[in-house]
Amino acid sequence: MAMSMQLTPFISSPQQRQLKNLNFRNKNPTLTRCVIHNSDLHTSQTLRLVHHFNPKTPIEEAVTPPTSWYTDPSFFHLELHRVFYRGWQVVGSTEQIKDPRDYFTGRLGDVEYVVCRDDSGMVRAFHNVCRHHASLLAYGSGKKSCFVCPYHGWTYGFNGALLKATRISGMQNFDVNDFGLLPIKVATWGPFVLLDLAKENLSQKEVDGHNVSKEWLGSCSEILSSNGIDSSLSYVCRREYTIECNWKVFCDNYLDGGYHVPYAHKGLASGLKMDSYSITMYEKVSIQSCEGSSDKSGEDYDRLGREAIYAFVYPNFMINRYGPWMDTNLVVPLGPNKCQVIFDYYLEHSLKNDTDFIEKSLQDSEKVQIEDVVLCEGVQKGLQSPAYSVGRYAPTVEQAMHHFHCLLYENLTK
Repeated sequence: MAMSMQLTPFISSPQQRQLKNLNFRNKNPTLTRCVIHNSDLHTSQTLRLVHHFNPKTPIEEAVTPPTSWYTDPSFFHLELHRVFYRGWQVVGSTEQIKDPRDYFTGRLGDVEYVVCRDDSGMVRAFHNVCRHHASLLAYGSGKKSCFVCPYHGWTYGFNGALLKATRISGMQNFDVNDFGLLPIKVATWGPFVLLDLAKENLSQKEVDGHNVSKEWLGSCSEILSSNGIDSSLSYVCRREYTIECNWKVFCDNYLDGGYHVPYAHKGLASGLKMDSYSITMYEKVSIQSCEGSSDKSGEDYDRLGREAIYAFVYPNFMINRYGPWMDTNLVVPLGPNKCQVIFDYYLEHSLKNDTDFIEKSLQDSEKVQIEDVVLCEGVQKGLQSPAYSVGRYAPTVEQAMHHFHCLLYENLTK
């Protein structure tokens, strides 16, 4: 079992890419934006692996994606380009940038990013790369008055502008306005921070929250809001796990409709009425719900409450609402055989000072997570065995998993 405690997600997965259009205004028109791509030949070869799964086969007859989807390095690179570098991706919590000049950093595939809140309160995001000689600009999270490159001291404001370039006397055809940080499109929804790596926000205007909600959650946004998934809860803490499995293994485990719960999470199962489990699919979201088995009053220890709701937002974000709690699981791909899962915990205000209740709840949650780590790492080892190629779906409980695989296929073939 491999676990680590860190503050921000980092990935090591070098890929082929090309930089174009690095913010040179009114200069060479081929140099104004950042493009991340992989070779067409390599993609063509990898697409053969994608087509080993048929999304049109009914779940009752379908086989699961083959082991190559979970083990092949080229498949992992294709996922980065066609899934994670496109569309809105959750990268953190608004709790990390509550106040002006707060910031946090992270990495998704080859993309290093920094998210911050400027002096006016606006949330901004940039490629976390100094424009001088490509050094990472900021590390971790915290508060700064500006971003100073640790390599040569070039200094940037929270609006991305280059404020100071050291020792440039004699440099010709240099305009500081052409060397600001490259902006990334950023938005918030509820307590979540999202980036769209495919879109630069050159105007750096605030993104319309309604459009983000529609693009990211589709018709499910109001359903989630009405079920207590919003910004009204108190932030409690973050816990992170590095797991030796493909990112999809963790997602599959989450999406099996409670199939594994009675066998792997006996403590959790005792607090749920498993025969009440229901699953509903939307465009990019699936919601699993289950009634709690306890009728305890709020004064007694009851972490799960009367109903638990588990929402999976494609491709890698989970929102769990149960009793007075909400926790989120962000699954960050680190490589074909490794991922990081970031848990953020939120609690109803009335209980935010109940340290005993919080400690006991977190202990119970930690037990479930450790059990899942063991399961997921065991599955990854099995996927690498020559004894396994494809599996089958349990049609009455694994609809959300099948839905996830079909969405993934659709993304990978576009």
